[in-house]
Amino acid sequence: MKLEGKVALVTGSSQGIGQGIVLRLAQEGADVVINYRSHPEGAEETLAKVQAVGGRCYMAQCPNSGGYTIKADLGNVNEVRQLIAESIEHFGRLDILVNNAGIEKHAPFWEVTEADYDAVMNVNLKGVFFATQAFVQHLIETKRTGKIINISSVHEELPFPNFTAYCASKGGMKMLARNLAVELGSLGITINNVAPGAIETPINTKLLNNPEKLGALLQNIPLGRLGQPQDVASLVAFLASSDADYITGSTFFVDGGLLWNYQEQ
Repeated sequence: MKLEGKVALVTGSSQGIGQGIVLRLAQEGADVVINYRSHPEGAEETLAKVQAVGGRCYMAQCPNSGGYTIKADLGNVNEVRQLIAESIEHFGRLDILVNNAGIEKHAPFWEVTEADYDAVMNVNLKGVFFATQAFVQHLIETKRTGKIINISSVHEELPFPNFTAYCASKGGMKMLARNLAVELGSLGITINNVAPGAIETPINTKLLNNPEKLGALLQNIPLGRLGQPQDVASLVAFLASSDADYITGSTFFVDGGLLWNYQEQ
């Protein structure tokens, strides 16, 4: 188990990709913090799955548990800072931060509201910025190294009409990782992006139930299938381990070849 003795926080881990990442990190021996914003039942489901793969339980009477759930809105900086602080308080340390939480809003550019723009940027970029800052401050204070993994998107590189704010947030995440790789390298802190393509998660329920749209998308994916959360989680587990100690400032696409074969329908 490559992550035994490590503590990892995965934001937005009550379902989908985040849930898959938590499970894989737990399988690799890490203690995990499960974050949710509005679906406590999903967080409890994630925790139950962690227990099923061998993670220790979390209960109020089990202070040394291997899993822990915390509610926090990643679009609110105060809640972001509290999330990091509470994670550290519970486990005594953090070694790995996975910035997974993200949202998207669909609208033509000329119809995007300020509220929707702010919502996307606050969660996808501002929240990532300040969660990372608080995590880095903890590592500096405790004189330790650490791993930061951002769950970006193929749309940090690939245009996506009608999702301009989302693409801007992911493009910002790309430069955040590159800049911090330089700034944090001397501290022994690495930062990398994992950029999924089309992954089968609850956010894609409408797509999965529309055979015409799903078929058109699959034609754009050379490997001929949607990705699964575990496809992303496997790469995250590698980047979180000592096997990736010499890797920083990079984006790794997990998209079945979509990026180089995509045509807007």
